[in-house]
Amino acid sequence: MANSAQARKRARQAERRRIQNSAKRSEFRTAIKKVLYAIESGEKDKAAEAYKAAVPTIDKMAGNGIINKNRAARHKSRLNGHIRAM
Repeated sequence: MANSAQARKRARQAERRRIQNSAKRSEFRTAIKKVLYAIESGEKDKAAEAYKAAVPTIDKMAGNGIINKNRAARHKSRLNGHIRAM
């Protein structure tokens, strides 16, 4: 348990950030899943539309430090490659 006032405040801040990061990470995963489901359904237009909606979300997560920028680039590249291969 935190003893000083500063340590208690940092613990509160860390908990608040953990909850926010968890929600953002979930949003990131959901955006990717929407694209993958559209790809599996075989509808290229729907997949391209889902991809266009997912890219800003992926970039936002990388910008906020939720995920690494290289991981974001890898996800975008692979999703785009799947759509092009359809």
